[in-house]
Amino acid sequence: MINYNDKTFVSIANTENGEVSSKTIFDYKQEGIILSATYGGGDIVKGTLIGVVQNDGCLSFRYNHVNTRNEIRGGQCYSTPEILPDGRIRLHEKWKWLDRELTEGKSTIEEVKRA
Repeated sequence: MINYNDKTFVSIANTENGEVSSKTIFDYKQEGIILSATYGGGDIVKGTLIGVVQNDGCLSFRYNHVNTRNEIRGGQCYSTPEILPDGRIRLHEKWKWLDRELTEGKSTIEEVKRA
């Protein structure tokens, strides 16, 4: 099983209806199969997510954040991991807003190299 604890991710791609950008940083924590994270940057002031890590390393979670317009946004996401040649994790995400709109999107986030 992939361990996401203490990993930092940054967005490298997102569909236009998403608010995450290359300025958004995610700090993941994992306890057993429980995944949590805080995130922010770009159009997102502060966000959190909570979910589970499945046996195959895929993630299923809900997310909520406050954007720079002081709107509360939230949705659900399913992420499929890819292990890069250098050992870092890339997550391919399929998400859906569950607030004022119910649109879907795709994004990709990638683990930040540690110095």
